[in-house]
Amino acid sequence: MSGRDLHTHTIFSDGTCTPEEMALAAAARGLDTLGFSDHSYTAFDESWCMKKSDIPRYLERVRKLKEAYRGRLEILCGVEQDFYSDEPTEPYDYVIGSVHYLKVGDEYLPIDESAALLQDAAERYFGGDIYALAELYFETVSRVVEKTHADIIGHFDLISKFNEQTPLFDPQTPRYVAAWQAAADKLIASGKPFEINTGAIFRGYKTVAYPAPEMLDYIAARGGRFVLSSDSHQSGALCFAFERYAAYILPKKR
Repeated sequence: MSGRDLHTHTIFSDGTCTPEEMALAAAARGLDTLGFSDHSYTAFDESWCMKKSDIPRYLERVRKLKEAYRGRLEILCGVEQDFYSDEPTEPYDYVIGSVHYLKVGDEYLPIDESAALLQDAAERYFGGDIYALAELYFETVSRVVEKTHADIIGHFDLISKFNEQTPLFDPQTPRYVAAWQAAADKLIASGKPFEINTGAIFRGYKTVAYPAPEMLDYIAARGGRFVLSSDSHQSGALCFAFERYAAYILPKKR
């Protein structure tokens, strides 16, 4: 069981708890480390990210919590940096690099808002070819480390969020497999760890974490590393279902 959770959201972006409430819950659970990673500012869509004017307050609130919990709980101030965010990342202790949109022309298409929007995007911009959309998604994901300077690769196959409940594609289709394998190969070479993200399980969208089981095994077989994350948007989700995936982060037996 991991003693840390580095992917969490608060009221500064789309979470429901204050930083103080998240820290209190993490301490009560006996965590060693809690990382805050509210969404970076994206000028083209301000509905779920940090407000630009709130970023100094976010940094200051987390700094005060670091001091308040010193010696009991290590607190880190991170950010979930969207691929299309232009905000600086220097003020943060670490960066989770994520792709939440595809950019087609001048339009940003959300990947994780609803199955209907994803299907509509395929119809309007890809001639109804959902696999062409998936290929662009994974090609974009393949560049997330170089674009965001991420320390952690966020929810690698976010595009699958709705696929269990509203199937839009067959994940065994060769085009889909080739697309994610090419992205995985490039990201493994970066040396950065992939998060095993249990957030969609907690919220009822999926029964498995990101990345999917076959992706986890592929990445692990090629020397990729992992960290467990809950993508918590409330304190009750901290470390959710980490025990299911603990084997992926344990040292390999010689």
